Amino acid sequence: MLEKLWPQDDVLDGREFMQNEVAYNLIHLLTASPETQGWKLLNGRMIFAKSNHASSWLWVSSHLRAEEREPLLEALVKQVSAEQIIGVVSEPEVAAKFAELYAKANQRAYRHAMTMEVYHCPVVNKPVNVAGTSRLATLEDTPIIARFLADFSEDAYGVSVAPSAQHQSAERMIRNGGLYLWTLGETPVSMAQIAHRSVRHGRINAVFTPREVRKHGYASGLVADVSQRLLAAGLTPMLYADQANPHSNRVYRSIGYVSAGVISDYKFMNHEEDDKPQ
Repeated sequence: MLEKLWPQDDVLDGREFMQNEVAYNLIHLLTASPETQGWKLLNGRMIFAKSNHASSWLWVSSHLRAEEREPLLEALVKQVSAEQIIGVVSEPEVAAKFAELYAKANQRAYRHAMTMEVYHCPVVNKPVNVAGTSRLATLEDTPIIARFLADFSEDAYGVSVAPSAQHQSAERMIRNGGLYLWTLGETPVSMAQIAHRSVRHGRINAVFTPREVRKHGYASGLVADVSQRLLAAGLTPMLYADQANPHSNRVYRSIGYVSAGVISDYKFMNHEEDDKPQ
C-alpha cells in the first residue's frame, strides 16, 4: 500500500495533488533533495515528506472520505513510528489525527503550534502612494538584515535572540539571491524573501517591517513588487500567513492574494523546534 517517496517524485505532477499544490508547496522543497525521506500511496492519494529540521508535511487527497483516511493514517504511523518526527503539517483535521496517532504510538505529547492561511496571487494589485523602492539585498546589508531577523523571531515566535546570532542566517539568505529590501532613501525599512521556486510557484516568506516604521505600506509595496517579479518569470506567487496575525492577512489580500486553503502545524514535544524560515 505504501511505497518510498523519491526525489522530485512523479506523484507531484498527479492531477489530485496539483489541485492542492499551493497549500502543500513545501513538499516540493522537501522532495528536491536526494536525501528525501518519505512515503506515498501507490495510487498517489497520500504523500508524507519527512523533514529532519522542522515539521514534516502530509497531504491526503480530498477525494478520500473521512472513513477512508483513518486506516491510511494508521498505516502511515506504523511505517514511521520508529522515526523521530519533529511535527506534522497538513489540513487541520488530518494534522490533528496524525498527531494523535503518532503521539499515542510513541508515547509522546504534542501541541498545536500554528494554523496558517495559504495564499496565492494570480494578479498583483500594486499599492499606490507608497514612498520608497525595492532592491536586492547585498552583503553590505548583513547587519540590518540580522537585526530584522532577530526582531522577526521575537514578533513571530516570541523567541528573543541577539542580532549577532543572526548574522550567519542573514548572509545565507543574501547569498541565496532571493532577499529583497524596500528602502526609503538609502535606509532599508522592510524585507521579504523569495524562499523557494518550484515548477509552478514561487514562495515568499520572511516578510518583516520594524515596528517603528509600520503602517506606511512598505511591506505591501515590497511584497507586491516581489510578487510581480515572480509572475514575470512565469511563476505564481504564494505564501503562508499565520491566522493569528489578522493585519498581515489583510495586507496580502489587499495586494491580490487569494486564499487557497488552511493548514495546521502540530509539534511533538521533547524536540528542539526549528524557527528558521524554510
